Amino acid sequence: MAAVPRTGSRREPQRRHPILLTVLAQSAADVLDEVIGLFDQAVSARESRARTKMRDALAARAAAGEGRQALLDEILPVLLDVAIADEEVGGRLRNTIGMERLRAAMAGAVPRLPRDHGHLAMLDDSYSYLRQFTPDVLRAISFKGGTGAESLMEAVKILKELNATGARKVPDGAPTDFVPVRWAGYLEQAAKSRDVTAYRHFWELTVLLGLRDGLRSGDVYVPSSRRYADPASYLFTPEQWAGQRDQFCQLVGKPASARAALEGCKEELQAAMGDLEKVLGNRRAGTGEVRLSDKGELIIPPLCAEDVPAEAASLRDELSELLPLAPIASLLVELDRRTGFLDCITRAGGKQSRSPELKRNLLAVLIANATNLGLVRMAEACGISYDILAWTQEWYIREETLAAANAAIVNYHHRLPMTQAFGGGTLSSSDGQRFPVQGKSTTARAMKKYLAGQGLSTYTHVSDQHSTFGTKVIVVTRREAQYVLDEIMGNKTDLPITEHATDTHGVTLVNFALFDLVGMQLSPRIRDLGKITLYRMDPQHDVSRHWPVAGPLLTQKINMGLIEENWDDLLRLAASIKFGHATASLIVGKLSASSRQNALAAALKEYGALRRTVYAARYLADETYRRKIARQLNKGESLHSLRRDLHYAHQGKIRERFLAGQSEQAWCLTVLTNSVVTWTTEYYGLAVARMRAEGRAVDDELLAHISPAHSESVNCTARSMSRSTPNSPNSIRPATGRCVPNGRSVHRPGERPALGHADAGFSLIRVMGREGFFHIRVARP
Repeated sequence: MAAVPRTGSRREPQRRHPILLTVLAQSAADVLDEVIGLFDQAVSARESRARTKMRDALAARAAAGEGRQALLDEILPVLLDVAIADEEVGGRLRNTIGMERLRAAMAGAVPRLPRDHGHLAMLDDSYSYLRQFTPDVLRAISFKGGTGAESLMEAVKILKELNATGARKVPDGAPTDFVPVRWAGYLEQAAKSRDVTAYRHFWELTVLLGLRDGLRSGDVYVPSSRRYADPASYLFTPEQWAGQRDQFCQLVGKPASARAALEGCKEELQAAMGDLEKVLGNRRAGTGEVRLSDKGELIIPPLCAEDVPAEAASLRDELSELLPLAPIASLLVELDRRTGFLDCITRAGGKQSRSPELKRNLLAVLIANATNLGLVRMAEACGISYDILAWTQEWYIREETLAAANAAIVNYHHRLPMTQAFGGGTLSSSDGQRFPVQGKSTTARAMKKYLAGQGLSTYTHVSDQHSTFGTKVIVVTRREAQYVLDEIMGNKTDLPITEHATDTHGVTLVNFALFDLVGMQLSPRIRDLGKITLYRMDPQHDVSRHWPVAGPLLTQKINMGLIEENWDDLLRLAASIKFGHATASLIVGKLSASSRQNALAAALKEYGALRRTVYAARYLADETYRRKIARQLNKGESLHSLRRDLHYAHQGKIRERFLAGQSEQAWCLTVLTNSVVTWTTEYYGLAVARMRAEGRAVDDELLAHISPAHSESVNCTARSMSRSTPNSPNSIRPATGRCVPNGRSVHRPGERPALGHADAGFSLIRVMGREGFFHIRVARP
């Protein structure tokens, strides 16, 4: 925003004001979304804290009740013994147990817990905190409700009036229809005891929680917002859809007729169940195969470790020895000459002449962000002033420019001959990687299971060729499933993705439905797959007759009528996502949170249940397919390790406070990661070509077991400098740059090494690693 006045002052008067008004309107929408997000965050944080306190109280209650439980264990055998006469039971208990223990147990009795185990009562402790800002939020923002939210909207209106007048008593007849059953007892008890204060507290808390949930699901919306707008605005209008229907159906291969679509699903289900019937009907199945237990329960043994041929491991070691060692800056310079990815990082103010030092500055900023060194330490290390680096970052480093640069690298990697040995680029996977956060941040959350303090997650999409084509920073406590489709729909690379794998975190019924509706296949590795509900399309007796062994696993019937009634709207929803009219994560998040009263959400989940059943039958029947999914997910894990190696400074802690800066840093890390993968793949290809030219037989099946996702041949730190040099006799060819470890002077005495030092067309870079400074001599861009 600070740069807008300087840029706008150079515009002609008739354009200046419209530009400023547009910026203000966009900023107002951004601020509104941020305020609503902070409201959600604050309420959710207090609710989570109340839930933690409730669990602690339940644990303490259970520990205190151990004595009463032991007493009950002594009483029950006496009561159940039919040989003891009824009139003797009381005397025997008093004599056996003793009156003192019975009186002590009676004195230690505690009231019965409400249906929510005291959760709302614990949240009441935060009532004063919430009152510090919730009246201002309700007064400043105009909330609207959709169908089914009328009662909640009336309650919000009444709460606004109470806040404005300062009244404390909730008026008689105030709506409570929106209050969940688990909390209704609090209001009933407060009303029965005529406790006006308690009733106001509990009623207001349920209104705030209902408002938060409504904003998440779309039942409540804010007209002037983008993220929390009316869900209907995210979809094509009926008029727009009429002109897009035929084109979309042809593009994704889906019929416009619901009956024809369901007939196709039925054929797929019958084929998949036929294969599963053969597997489960194999009476000689070993303990390592999918089978049924004696009770008819599905047993899915974990896949044994995949055998990597010894020849593949030996070949990998041999290829690594043939690779040159390259400093990371030299690697980026060399890769830019082949891809021109630095040219994709353009100036925010529009195209201008690029100085000879610009690429040098861009490389320094990319490395500073990706390695987590920061601009201050990079300025100290390379000799470029902090002001120049900060100016370069402000005007050139943006999410869209970094994504374009990343796409250039991924496309080049996709065209390399060696890449085809890894995969065809049609399969991808996604997973989140958690990073600790230093200081306060709007996206940081505590997750004790994985982080000592607060952290965030970067959600990355990886192809079967080891390239990363999507990166998004998300809240670590938020479910990752709603972000799975985003980068696939926004894929701007040449990768022809048709199938996507995730772990359980990416699995929802909504995702199963949407992936199929946009013409793709979701192939997750689902934890406890044998416990999920599978659905049938025919009556149970017909299913059991066709598949006597596998048929009983289909325990529920699909509501095909609901799918037929909403089929056209399901296609319209998928088309809105496919053609970029709506963001997939926004739609998935709201539909996943919607109640069953939302007919579209209910139909989508019903269709997703059908697609999940078809997939589960295929997955269980084919071990080769299960290994394919596991192998792809492992590729994502290996890239996580590479990112951790590159992002080493400051103990890997993210220090950016806001989402925009965090996203830029995450994309810098992705660009650097893909650069290492691409450089390694290209040199692997050269090494293989050299071996084959010398008469060696190198099978592509062996190359499929070799991963380029490592930094063994890249000088990211000072420690790796001592292993070899790029000009080693074993190298295929020298790398673009030459590393000179600290202590071996390559400049004139008394002269400070600096990036850009002229020496016969070369520049000298002074870079900081884990063990101090080292110098890199690279050809000037």
